[in-house]
Formats: sequence, structure tokens, C-alpha cells
Amino acid sequence: MDKYLANLTTEQVNERTEELDRCGTAEILTMINREDTAVPEAVGKVIPQITQAVDMIVDAIRGGGRLFYFGAGTSGRLGVLDASECPPTFGVSPDLVQGHIAGGDTALRNAVEDSEDNEALGRDEITRLGITAADVVTGIAASGRTPYVLGAVRQAKAVGAKTIGLTTNPDSLLQNCVDICIAPVTGPEALTGSTRMKSGTAQKLVLNMLTTATMVRLGKVYGNRMVDLNATNGKLVERAKRIFCDITGGSEEDAEKYLWAAGKRTKLAILMFCSGLEAPAAQAALDENGGNLRQAFSSLGIDPPGPGSAGR
Repeated sequence: MDKYLANLTTEQVNERTEELDRCGTAEILTMINREDTAVPEAVGKVIPQITQAVDMIVDAIRGGGRLFYFGAGTSGRLGVLDASECPPTFGVSPDLVQGHIAGGDTALRNAVEDSEDNEALGRDEITRLGITAADVVTGIAASGRTPYVLGAVRQAKAVGAKTIGLTTNPDSLLQNCVDICIAPVTGPEALTGSTRMKSGTAQKLVLNMLTTATMVRLGKVYGNRMVDLNATNGKLVERAKRIFCDITGGSEEDAEKYLWAAGKRTKLAILMFCSGLEAPAAQAALDENGGNLRQAFSSLGIDPPGPGSAGR
């Protein structure tokens, strides 16, 4: 028996749910929900470490680096999910935030559990992806000991990349391999050892925080509006129109006119409307200010309109 695994907090028996199989549906759900309420508190306790991680990621991206996630099973799927949502939400290249899972894309839908035991596979991924000292590598493992993840972060450190660990167990092997370890301790699962539950929820919350806070810091957000979203379908076009109108006070007709003139780039459309500049000049103003819309307004002598502007 693996004593390390047996002693993990997430592998312990939850005394509060030991009668789970004897309960009716509503009681089962109530027990699960009661356990889940502890997750945000656990995440809240590690905000100092999340803060350090975000600052590290922001500095890396500003220096031309990228953010990579590596995980297996649920942890890997959550990393791929978070990475895949960055391009449509923040208008970034798919290369900027990348999620990789042990077993490859097949493992997103089908369990390829033995691949997580291959530390060499994790090491090889770092080489295959051309990861350098400019990048940040985040290993995600509820147990904090997944060989694939440990291989990835160890090789990442070897090439000089910055490293982050995300686990739901304290004092893990992963903690000893990374620059910053984020470890919200969620305790025993309602279903013993099923880390797709509280552990997975905690990981999802942390990943949301990492990328969202990073993109806010990088000027991808204005107020709390997704001004860099990619309006690639009907729903997102309508959202872009609402964002345009909310910020500028313009009409729906204005939104359509300027969004189309801006190639459906919401941030550019807003600056064009507020400044009177044509697309090339407005884009140049954004480029000169690192894509930050608020800074572009300031550089053009325009009072920032819309959300988040009061008292600034």
C-alpha cells in the first residue's frame, strides 16, 4: 500500500457522510451541498499565494511568455477547460494559455488513467512544447504527487521556467517542486477519494481566479466588462453590443455601426466612438497603451466613460 496516498487528506474517510448509501435523494444532496460550502473558505485562505501566482503570470506574459497547465484526470480536464475559455473571453491567442492533460485529447472524454503515472511523459511535454525561461508552468494535482505533473514541473524548472503548483493537500511532493504552491485544503470528500468533487471545485475556482485576475491586470477588461471578447457567434455579438452601449451610452444602431467598422473588436469600437478616430488611429492608440482601454482614453485626453469610472 502506498503510505503517501493513504495519508492524503483527500483520501480520508469523511465521518459526516459515512451513512451516504442509506440516505434518500434529498439527504444525499444536502450532505454533498454541506461539504461543498467549505470550498470557498478554503480557497479564501490561499489568496496570498494566488496573488503571488497572478503577479508572476502577469510579469511573464508582459515579457513575452506563456502560461501552461499540466494535469491528469479531473485536474487535467479543468486546466484544459480554463485555457480553452481564454481566447473567446479575452481575445487572446490560443497559444497564450495552454492546457495539457496526461493521455492527450483522448483523455478529455475517456479515462486514460495509467498515463498519469508516467513522469517521463511530463518531462517530454516541456521539451515538445518548447517551454523556456520566459514561460510559467502550473502543475495541477489534487494529490500533489501525480508523476506526470511532477515530471512536467521538474523539467520546467530545469529549463528556467517559473512554476506554480495547485493541489488540495498540504505538505505535498508538488509543493517541494515549485516556486509557488497554492493548496486550498478542502478535506475528505463526501464520496471517499473522489477528488472530482470538493477538490475539483476548489481547483476550478483557483483557475478562474488565476486567468481572470491576470487578464484584468493585462487590460483585457474595462470595469468588469469583457471588452476583448471575440464576437464569433450571435450570442457574443449581442453581448458585444450591450457592452458597447453600457460603456459609451450609445444606441444599438451605434453599436452595430462601430462594431462592424472595427471588425467586431469591441474595445476598438468603443474607442472609435468615444474619440472620433478611424480604426487605424484608434488601434494605434490602443497599441501605444498596451491594449489598455482606460489608459488609451487618458492618453487621448478623454474622460473614461462608463463602468468603473466614478471617482477616478
